Amino acid sequence: MNRVILMGRLTRDPEVRYSQGERSMAIARYTLAVDRRGRRSQSQDGSEQTADFINCVAFDRAGEFAEKYFRQGMRVLISGRIQTGSYTNRDGQKVYTTEVIIEDQEFADSKNGSGGSAGAYQGGGYQQPASRPAPSSAIGDGFMNIPDGVEDEGLPFN
Repeated sequence: MNRVILMGRLTRDPEVRYSQGERSMAIARYTLAVDRRGRRSQSQDGSEQTADFINCVAFDRAGEFAEKYFRQGMRVLISGRIQTGSYTNRDGQKVYTTEVIIEDQEFADSKNGSGGSAGAYQGGGYQQPASRPAPSSAIGDGFMNIPDGVEDEGLPFN
C-alpha cells in the first residue's frame, strides 16, 4: 500500500501550469515544510534540521484549488501517494525525484480556528491568530449558561 498523510506549511505559493491538448488540466506544484517530531538531526553542514521539505503535485481540480486558495505560510493537510522517478539533466547526471501525488488536500487551520479569530495572509507570510478570551457568561466547564426563559424545545439540539 502506498499512502502518505502530511501536515505542514507551504514554503511558497503553488506554481501552476496547464497541460496542452484537447482538455487543459491544471498541474500545481508546491513544497510543504513538515516538522519532525522527537530527536533533532544534524544536516551535512552541521546545522540542526527540524523539518523535511516535501515536494507535492496536485492535478486538475485539486491543482485549481491550490492555485486559488493556497498561499505561502498556510498550514495544510494532504494525503496521497509517493511517486519516485528519475531523469538525466543537461550535464548528463542522473537525478532522482520523490514527490507526493495529491489525492486530497485541505486547510489544517480553519478560518475561524483558534477560538474564532481568523488567521490571515499578510504579505510576508501567514500570521497566527491570537486566542480570544472566554466569554464572561461561561461557567467553569467552558459552557455558557442558558438564559432564564429559554425553553429546551427552542434549542437546535436535544
